[in-house]
Amino acid sequence: MKARLQPLQALYFTQFLSAFADNMILFVINNLLTDNGFSPSSLALVSISFFLPYLFLAPLVGPFADKHPKSFVLIIGNLIKGIGVVVLLITDHTHILFLMLAYFTVGVGAVVYSPAKYGILPELTDNESALFQANARIEAYTIIAILAGIGGGGTIASMTSPTLSSLICLALYCASLLMTFFIPRMHGNEAIRYGKEARRFFADVNLLMRKPETKLSLIGTGSFWMCSAVLRVAALAWIPVSLAIDPKSFAVSLIFATTSIGIVNGAFLAPKLIPLNRFTRSLSYGFGLFFLIVLFPWFHITPVAILFLLMIGFTGGAFIVPMNTVLQEEGKEMVGSGKTIAVQNFIENLLMVVGSGIYYIIVYLGVSVTGAIVAQGIVLLLFLIYLRFFVNIPSQRRYHVEGK
Repeated sequence: MKARLQPLQALYFTQFLSAFADNMILFVINNLLTDNGFSPSSLALVSISFFLPYLFLAPLVGPFADKHPKSFVLIIGNLIKGIGVVVLLITDHTHILFLMLAYFTVGVGAVVYSPAKYGILPELTDNESALFQANARIEAYTIIAILAGIGGGGTIASMTSPTLSSLICLALYCASLLMTFFIPRMHGNEAIRYGKEARRFFADVNLLMRKPETKLSLIGTGSFWMCSAVLRVAALAWIPVSLAIDPKSFAVSLIFATTSIGIVNGAFLAPKLIPLNRFTRSLSYGFGLFFLIVLFPWFHITPVAILFLLMIGFTGGAFIVPMNTVLQEEGKEMVGSGKTIAVQNFIENLLMVVGSGIYYIIVYLGVSVTGAIVAQGIVLLLFLIYLRFFVNIPSQRRYHVEGK
């Protein structure tokens, strides 16, 4: 039992360190954009470069993680992320293309890293109960890392120079890489062929989008993460201007972190609020999310803004958890759990690119950040109307999910 526990602990720590740096580096790049006089919309443009690898590499990263030892894949993912930070350190920050290249490279590392961190869990556990606990723990470490990366990482970035904060991110990726050496290297499936698996990936996308339950879940979760990506960029521009806070103040990241706290609470309470056999009721929280997003930017009082961000996170968490659960339940039977996650990542990042692109164009055309946030809320509303009135879900479907 001890032999199994030690590699799992190493995996939890390597995930925490890597996820912390993933969230912190956004604030480093935002500070560089501010220092070099770029417009608020430029962060959306740089963010798009992080999402693109998820689209280009989605058909290949799953097979890559299965073909090679997954601990080796984790090392490769962190190594690529580290290279992205090195690019950030050595390039000219007055040219946005170099900043995009650095963040794109970090995104490549993230998309390589992602399937291996989940795929390795069955190899490090002995039974279904242990696997369930390991999944829960790695999610907990990820959530803590996101909160710490936004709050603590944002604070570090605000209190140090871009060079020093970049070096701290690089050190975190290196520490995460070193922790991976405590995880045993197990053989992959060398018989996997990338061309065949890529063709199968797009067949899986088509299959999951044809069934009403999985179609609603894929579009629903994708529309939420589209909003999340836009709000992350928009809030970093809106908070300093609307609340009269220094853009580099740690208060910006702490205020923004309340959204993540809300998501955690909404996700935790979702099973109690929404019966899984009536998971379409989560759409009501989606409509609530729309109203909050549209109202939020008009209130320029810090406590009110914090309350709105908390409620936005809460409704978002309650909105996506039932859909995630149904997608995993249905997808496992249709194409398998891992392939379902790969398709979900593809759809979510496709919509994040679309949402970020719309936000960039709107702000570039001279619309205020407030107007751009409202526009994003309207885009979400269009998705919700489509899901509510044009995707027909069988009313008597029953789901039996352990622990729900």
